[in-house]
Amino acid sequence: MVAMSGGVDSSVTAALLTQAGYQVIGVTMEIWPKDLIDQTPGSRCCGLTAVEDARKVASKLGISHYVVNLREVFARRVIANFCQEYARGRTPNPCVRCNRYVKFDALLAYARALEADYLATGHYARIARDEVTGRWLLKKGVDSRKDQSYFLYTLTQEQLRHILFPLGELTKERVRKIARELDLPVAAKAESQEVCFIPQNDYHRFLRRNMPGSLREGPIIDQQGRVLGRHRGIAFYTVGQRRGLGVATGKPLYVLALDEKRNAVVVGPESALYRPALVAGDPNWIAIETLDHPREVQARIRYRHREAPATVVPYAGDQVLVRFAAPQRAITPGQAVVFYDGDTVVGGGTILYALDEGKKGKNEDNGE
Repeated sequence: MVAMSGGVDSSVTAALLTQAGYQVIGVTMEIWPKDLIDQTPGSRCCGLTAVEDARKVASKLGISHYVVNLREVFARRVIANFCQEYARGRTPNPCVRCNRYVKFDALLAYARALEADYLATGHYARIARDEVTGRWLLKKGVDSRKDQSYFLYTLTQEQLRHILFPLGELTKERVRKIARELDLPVAAKAESQEVCFIPQNDYHRFLRRNMPGSLREGPIIDQQGRVLGRHRGIAFYTVGQRRGLGVATGKPLYVLALDEKRNAVVVGPESALYRPALVAGDPNWIAIETLDHPREVQARIRYRHREAPATVVPYAGDQVLVRFAAPQRAITPGQAVVFYDGDTVVGGGTILYALDEGKKGKNEDNGE
């Protein structure tokens, strides 16, 4: 089964597997609530045009195509979480959750129920087997500009053995060329860089519409607690933000933290954005069974962030402490931190808070 979004990547995935001799069926997920479809009728991803484009490609390839309704799980696991996290002053990563709960949980279960051996997607990542440990490994795609392994760190061993990533060894340019050579209807289709369920990529409008009761005005304060201005709701801000603060002090100020308890936006100089450590929760391990001792890794705190040398160690409960060799800028609660050993994903987790080493106990990122 190939998850076909109507884009170039998933279309070429279906074509390559068909050429390789697999018996292929294409499936497009229906995941949006109807009101979102009405707001974004021409969206390139997950909307009405996605279904039609996927059908055209399936017809061109001579394979069956189906639509599966996963709206409930998407609304509950992705959209609701997205709103809840922003209301808490955290910045979630909906693509990670969609992969975890929708594509490689609900959709994979659907594929297995239909007795498909594999679920294939157009992700730029690779799967390998460790000959020594026998574990399935997740590796970066060879195209460093398109590598999507960061979004896939939640994959389990059972899931990995039933997943195919045919594009992992290819560059985006090569994928486009294949689409043109095969005369696929979507060969020239532009790719979306936006969160699929945010109409026109207007976060503020989406949050006002979907969580109005959680948007409360409050104080903008400095690190000493002095009130500098008012904010429109902590959901409209993110760590590292400079523009749109509406505070004039004569020097640049950045968002250092979002304090849910005080409903406050904490601001300060850029230098205060750099923190030497973080604590992450809900970890998932791929290359290893569990983390039982400190491990040297390369850690990435955002998708487009450069990996940084770090040591990850077991922490309180089911958490991990990540100490960086050099302080990192704008560590953001809610984002994923993913650990690499070369091109292999060791594991990852969700950032809970930044930490100043040397302070005892839990020190949440309150800007102090």
